[in-house]
Amino acid sequence: MKRVIVNIDRLVLKGFRFEDRHAIAQGLQDQLIRLLSEPGMAERIGTIGNLSRLRVAPMHFSPETKPHDVGSAAANGIGQGLSQ
Repeated sequence: MKRVIVNIDRLVLKGFRFEDRHAIAQGLQDQLIRLLSEPGMAERIGTIGNLSRLRVAPMHFSPETKPHDVGSAAANGIGQGLSQ
């Protein structure tokens, strides 16, 4: 079994309420755990090596989007970036 360690130094949240930061971070963490647990993902990441930065496509949300869902969408963007 391979082990993947993810360190997110800084998560910049522009345009979101201060009170939503924990829910957004939790959504990000929950979805990253799901994505990085997929079969073959550890090997894929192993071929990439260390990344100092991973840019994802811009995301747009409606005012009704729940903070947890914002974090999940960000994680999906990260997953897509790792799969390229």
